[in-house]
Amino acid sequence: MLTLFILTFSCLFFYFIGYRYYAGRLDREVIQPDRSKTTPAVDQQDGVDYVPSKPMVLFGHNFASIAGAGPVIGPIVAMQHFGWALTILWILIGNVFIGAVHDYLALMVSVRNRGGSIADIAESTMGSRAKTVFAVFLILAMLLVIAVFGVVAAKTLIAQPEMVFPTFAIIPISMLLGWAIYKKGLPLGLVTCIALLAVVANIAIGFEFPLPLPVDGVLGLSPLMFWFVLLMLYAGIASVMPVGMLLQPRDYLSTYILFGSMALGLLALIFVHPGLNTPAYMGAVSDKQGPVWPMLFVLVACGAVSGFHSLVAGGTVSKQLANEKEGRLISYGGMLTEGVVAVATVLLVGGGLYWVQPAGGGIDMAQLGFRETLNAGGWIHAFGSGYGNVVQQMIPALGFTAASMIAVLALNTFVLTTLDTAVRITRFIVQELGGSRLPVLRSKYSVTTGVVLLAFCIGATGGWQKIWPIFGATNQLIAAVALFVISAYLVGVKKPTHFTLAPALFMVVTTIAALLWQSYRFFTAPEPHLFLGVSALVLTGLAVFVGLEGWQAIRGKRRYAPVVTGKV
Repeated sequence: MLTLFILTFSCLFFYFIGYRYYAGRLDREVIQPDRSKTTPAVDQQDGVDYVPSKPMVLFGHNFASIAGAGPVIGPIVAMQHFGWALTILWILIGNVFIGAVHDYLALMVSVRNRGGSIADIAESTMGSRAKTVFAVFLILAMLLVIAVFGVVAAKTLIAQPEMVFPTFAIIPISMLLGWAIYKKGLPLGLVTCIALLAVVANIAIGFEFPLPLPVDGVLGLSPLMFWFVLLMLYAGIASVMPVGMLLQPRDYLSTYILFGSMALGLLALIFVHPGLNTPAYMGAVSDKQGPVWPMLFVLVACGAVSGFHSLVAGGTVSKQLANEKEGRLISYGGMLTEGVVAVATVLLVGGGLYWVQPAGGGIDMAQLGFRETLNAGGWIHAFGSGYGNVVQQMIPALGFTAASMIAVLALNTFVLTTLDTAVRITRFIVQELGGSRLPVLRSKYSVTTGVVLLAFCIGATGGWQKIWPIFGATNQLIAAVALFVISAYLVGVKKPTHFTLAPALFMVVTTIAALLWQSYRFFTAPEPHLFLGVSALVLTGLAVFVGLEGWQAIRGKRRYAPVVTGKV
């Protein structure tokens, strides 16, 4: 019954404390959304990046872009090293009071600044020097995002070859969905049902015809590198396509897939309410990750707070928001929904997998062992195994393999979203930074090619498991710096800053401590990883610089120069 209590309490906490109370205060005291104001999506509509979207379609895009595999991978890594109790506690508190606040304000500040990125707003609040340094910091961080999710998806396709066909089949299905909605104007409900049926059919095809790669590889590439190269090529091509062609319809469809799979998982938790088989608390220090503070707070990453979300908010969502009143549901609500996914992940994996063989045996630890599945196929594979075990107990006829396939397909679909959204956002940042100075950076094709190649080089280093902690710390540091930028903006427009400034201070201290700790570990390990160690130090230095600039702006030593869009 413990899992049922945790799940119920978490959902009530997210809705009543988060959405109703805290988001309501943000609306009243800070944002004051106005339905009559023209948004950039309407005022600057260009049919490519600035496109007014239906609320549920945009909710789908935002949620698919911010979620990815982050709220699944992070909690699994955290509970592996520190136990499930502290992991869930940080998800609840961090999500409501830091993560969702960060997401919502990042979106609305961008909307009121012509859909500009958080780096553009940094220039308005802190000057061009801060913008340049912050943009470089963001580019380095985004390259880590692309690399880590690309390798994670590649590992999953190797571990579960049944997922290969449905993972890639969703791309043409989504393009046809976009064509039916935007070109032909067909009813959204009808074409959604058809598209979802096509996805189910492709899952069945993948189950019957798995596509494993030869052990010796393909075209001279190992299985991991082959899938990684293919995913990088996909991300590059998809990121330069108009958002209405693939991005919006795929993310909208992906949301139904994830919601469907998570609804099934939540029902299984309610029906089966398994015991938690992993430790609740594993001590203040992990042998592999270090002290609980700061490392727990960066390992959970996306489930509690994520700087990547501010890039999505200012990179794509603000350019598609048709009405300010819809921002709270799409952004604050989207982050709370991600929190539910993170909590459900802890309960499904903690309840579906086993830390040690139960008394009396009878459990195949190669299939249902927590550490065994992690070593065999990575984090997504472990989630699929835990999910599959709990769901098949509720629906024995479905079977373990089919149930785990449902979970893995949902996550792989979201990883595709994260990959091309991250490439697209990185391209925006590079062009904003240098497009006016270097003609080659004005071309979306040349910039995209460079971004993909650099991310590939990072992912191909072989240290992909070590990338997640530095990615988590960098991701949280982006959030901290973004909160400083938002606070400086609020000072300039004479709005209260306590919603953002306290979280910014906590996150910047925590994440810088985590990066410094990891840098020390990279340099002093028996096999030093110099690239990641130097990267951690460089990212720390860039973030400290931007943080100091933001603090000066907050103290009134910088003046905010507003950039107004439409009637705002």
